[in-house]
Amino acid sequence: MPGNSRAHWKLASLLGLSTFLSFIYFYEGGGWNQNSRFDLLRAIVEHHTLQIDAYQANTGDKAHFQGHYYSEKAPGLVFLAVPFALGARAGMRVVGMDPESARGEYALSYIVTACAVALPTALAGICLFFLALRFGARLGGAAFGVIVMAIGTPMLAYASLFWAHALVGACLVFAFAAAVKVGEGPSVRAEFWWALAVGLAAGWATVTEYPAAPVSALLAFFALGQAWRRGTAARWRVGTGVGLGAVICACVLFGYLYAAFGALRPSYSYYDPNSFSFMQQQGYMGLTYPHPDRLLKLLFGCSRGLLLASPVMTGAAVGLWLLGKGFRGPALTAGAIAVYYFLFNASFYWWKAGLTFGPRYASACIPLLCLGFGMAWTRASSVWRCVLIALAFYSVFVTVMVVSTSSQLAMQDSCPIVHSSWPAFWAGDLANNRESMLLAGEAAGGYGAFNLGQLMGLRGTASLIPLAVMWGVMVGIWARFFREQ
Repeated sequence: MPGNSRAHWKLASLLGLSTFLSFIYFYEGGGWNQNSRFDLLRAIVEHHTLQIDAYQANTGDKAHFQGHYYSEKAPGLVFLAVPFALGARAGMRVVGMDPESARGEYALSYIVTACAVALPTALAGICLFFLALRFGARLGGAAFGVIVMAIGTPMLAYASLFWAHALVGACLVFAFAAAVKVGEGPSVRAEFWWALAVGLAAGWATVTEYPAAPVSALLAFFALGQAWRRGTAARWRVGTGVGLGAVICACVLFGYLYAAFGALRPSYSYYDPNSFSFMQQQGYMGLTYPHPDRLLKLLFGCSRGLLLASPVMTGAAVGLWLLGKGFRGPALTAGAIAVYYFLFNASFYWWKAGLTFGPRYASACIPLLCLGFGMAWTRASSVWRCVLIALAFYSVFVTVMVVSTSSQLAMQDSCPIVHSSWPAFWAGDLANNRESMLLAGEAAGGYGAFNLGQLMGLRGTASLIPLAVMWGVMVGIWARFFREQ
């Protein structure tokens, strides 16, 4: 089916649907990170303010300025979630549910996580599928990369939490894909619109997480380089499109900072002096220089190591190297983004990133890293494909085990996957995070984590049966589709 675009879209849609359903199968409950963002969302839609004074007691991730509390997070995820929140609240009223009741807020937190985090990540998977095909991968290799990204890496955790990392990773994929389209020499009008898409997607990554700024700039230069050989007019069109998108995003971010704090300093600089003191004492807001020991631990360590949790990612790195032989620019760009994020994570004082699964501060590069799987699979012999499949099965098992119990793993534990996730999983202690995204009085001891199987009345590991059945159905549809071609 090398030239059957309709067939490709059917397969891509199947992959997108299955990954989206996998993401929303899990609801990870509360914690400082997601609570800080949800507090800002509630403040905007319920009180039309950026101040989270009414909710700040449920998070330590907050800024303090002139007697008021604010979320210390960049606002991109929350701003994206606002339209979904308004629509969900209207829908609740139609069905007779009070959107400001504890039950309504609980449902709202699930809906906005699904719409503003899980959905963009699933769409990024579809982009990865077509990018892999564009670079010469076979269908199986392109699909393998999407599947591993979705359920065989910590992205499964990040896409089921109201955190920003999955959304940033999705934005980087969108910007990368748009830059590749710029390089294909579209019409004059399309060239400008694809360039604008680069600026908007890369810019929104920075609006969502400040550390994405260098990567956003790199993607802008990548897009400009794609058009460089076509002459001055093309360069101006692409530069104008990218610049316009970047300016729009900059206006959103700086407008938020000025409205909240009356200045353009990052919101992290408004921490209470008694909270996260290292942000003031260590380098620039906790950022120093890459520490080799931390870098090794982020790759191989038992606490946060990516390759311990997802060893199949070694295949992605090899695949990017192979991709570079035929598509040097895209491969170098994706590789540089991955290197930047791991060096950034290794430079941060709080490099373990609190309660998390895997290298959280480096996680936004995982989707683009998975682009390498298409070429790795396509070039691999049958023996090496078996090795990739074995590593993928291990990675999927570890990922599902962690996410189904709690992906907010303790920072103090030297090997939380072994010490916490493994025994909890086999004991049937799933969705064991009892923290709520609501205030203690609102939650009244409830509204922690769950999975959809538990809502159906299943308990323990049996609550994962519907997820396994869904995966089985998707595999069956995929196999039947290939037989009919």
